[in-house]
Amino acid sequence: MDTLQIISYTGVFVFAVTGVLKARTKRFDIFGAVVLAFVTAYGGGTIRDLLIGVRPVNWVNDNLALVIVVLSTIITFFFKLNTTLIKKSIFWVDAFGIGLFTIVGIQVALRAGISNGYALVMGIITATFGGLLADVLCNKVPSILKPGELYATACLLGGGLYLVMLNYHLQSETSMIISILVIASIRIFAIRKKLQLPII
Repeated sequence: MDTLQIISYTGVFVFAVTGVLKARTKRFDIFGAVVLAFVTAYGGGTIRDLLIGVRPVNWVNDNLALVIVVLSTIITFFFKLNTTLIKKSIFWVDAFGIGLFTIVGIQVALRAGISNGYALVMGIITATFGGLLADVLCNKVPSILKPGELYATACLLGGGLYLVMLNYHLQSETSMIISILVIASIRIFAIRKKLQLPII
């Protein structure tokens, strides 16, 4: 298993946990929680693969993917948190999750022969569209569309930095870690300082 796969599966676990925590706020049953965990973890990657023509999509024939989603649901099920702690947990887990998935999305696109600019777009889609689909299923306004979130913006800046570091031939693992931390930091800082893009 290479570094990209480790980061990918870590991202799957992190986003699956986010999905289960969201399901808990809506009082879903265990099956609903598994569905939401799967959508959150694999929705963005599925859309990315369909757009760039990767067949089969990333989770098909990947038994470990299903195991991770189910395990994340079971583990999260046994941690009973109050609503405030759930919201804080979603925020912290999600901040690092979008960092992990941005880098995974960029790498998958680059390996498929996609140009740097569109690889960055695929990284943003990978990181954000799973959460978008999960929010829609929960009947919520997706975080990516809310002012004061800098959700996709964090992915854009961190992903752009990652591509710059790749062009300067920095060590791949180091570039990945730095970019993930930058994305998570921007997201956390934006929420704490209530930063937002101009509103139309």
